[in-house]
Amino acid sequence: MKLRTMTAAGLAIALAGCTTIPSAGNPIEARWVGKSAGIFFAAYGPPISDREEGSGTVYTWRGGYKTVRIPAKYAEGADGKRGKQIASARTSYLRCQAEITTSSDYTIRDIRTVADIPSVDGPSYCAEFLAPEQK
Repeated sequence: MKLRTMTAAGLAIALAGCTTIPSAGNPIEARWVGKSAGIFFAAYGPPISDREEGSGTVYTWRGGYKTVRIPAKYAEGADGKRGKQIASARTSYLRCQAEITTSSDYTIRDIRTVADIPSVDGPSYCAEFLAPEQK
């Protein structure tokens, strides 16, 4: 009898660790999952396509077009002077594409970036554009 109780308790503890918790590592999901897709599309523009999947819909959205000029980078020289150029100035064309899965009541269940470009200030322009840090 004790063996069964111990086994059941161990199984319960193991299963307790399997709960789904929203990931803090993805700011886009943290910002938009559970909200209405209408709010998203009103803020960022309409989707470019959609397809039915089960009882929900998957929308493909593209936007956030922005052209930025990135200045040249220089090594630090002696006495605080500008050293040798290590990177040329360039123009970067930023954009984002995402697939947004909604339930039958138009609530966002999942949002996944399909095409993302590193931003000037970080690794993801989509995260910077779709889930800006609140100041």
